[in-house]
Amino acid sequence: MKARLIKRFEDEIVALERELNHDLPKEIQRARELGDLRENAEYHAAKERQTLVQARVSMLRQRVSEIQLMSLDRIPRDKAGFGSKITVTESSRTFVFELVMPEDANPDLGLISVASPLGRAFSGKEAGEEVIVTTPAGSREFEIVKLVTIHDEE
Repeated sequence: MKARLIKRFEDEIVALERELNHDLPKEIQRARELGDLRENAEYHAAKERQTLVQARVSMLRQRVSEIQLMSLDRIPRDKAGFGSKITVTESSRTFVFELVMPEDANPDLGLISVASPLGRAFSGKEAGEEVIVTTPAGSREFEIVKLVTIHDEE
């Protein structure tokens, strides 16, 4: 899990660096050739994109270094935590969630941030436990029917 996450971030860094060092300079040069930079929307858009890409690369590098330093020993082996896949039931419906870093969250895919209300409610829980989560839409009650931790996947 840890290696897979680092690889995904490093792949994104490579793609963004290509954009930053190859594609964006060409766009900026083309926009400069259009003339007056004060009213040149293409130039300003390319410069803004350049700033955003630089910030994203910086954030990804920091996240990779944090993940490399992350001690898996601190993640419980028998309770939900980062990297856990949790199968839950709610009113006879079954859901599978994976607890991920906030930037990887995608509720439509079942990827739940460990910092979200659901993620915080599930963290530290075991299979068989009932979990009540207060959400903006009201309380939801889940039962954890299966738990696969990050340690089980390795």
